[in-house]
Amino acid sequence: MASQEAPVDTAPSKRWTQFYAALQLAIQRAAHKWTYKDFSECFPLWCEEQPNGAEGVFNTVSNFIETHIVTNTNKLFEQYDVQKNVDTLHQVVTEARARRQRGETPGADRWRADVQPRAAVRARTIPALERERDLLRARLAEMEKENTELSREVQENVAVQGRADAKTAEIFAFFDEIYARWKELPLEDMQAWTLLTAETQSAINPPP
Repeated sequence: MASQEAPVDTAPSKRWTQFYAALQLAIQRAAHKWTYKDFSECFPLWCEEQPNGAEGVFNTVSNFIETHIVTNTNKLFEQYDVQKNVDTLHQVVTEARARRQRGETPGADRWRADVQPRAAVRARTIPALERERDLLRARLAEMEKENTELSREVQENVAVQGRADAKTAEIFAFFDEIYARWKELPLEDMQAWTLLTAETQSAINPPP
């Protein structure tokens, strides 16, 4: 019975959730850092004469700034796939902590403080490339074997076709020889002899 793969967890990681929540809070605070009091100091006469309209404009501007920052931030996150990268970082850190708790010794493909990132990447990448190379070599050998077998079959078919063509040519040559000899026969004399023979037989054996 084939083993079933575990479903991939598509939920955002805890690290991403906390990071995004903190970012939203920072955007909100930045957008509303300029308070209505600061606004009224810039437009005191208008705020005094039309307090409701001035406050509405202030709220509209603040909300626009917040929405604009959030929209552009999300576009950047989508462009650079930030959530996926943060989730990957969270997974790496979580796995490293779990290995440390189990007391496992880091392998050749695990990052350590004394290991350059390139060395860790090569330790993980090179074995995968070598496996892919071996698979390609095996496939190439299989294809070469199939090509050899196909080439042998083609050669056999060509030989059979050659023998069939030679036999056919031989038969046609035999027919041509028979036709040539048939043309050399004295057909008029043979027809006259046949007619004479028929008349003679009729004279010898008249009909009853």
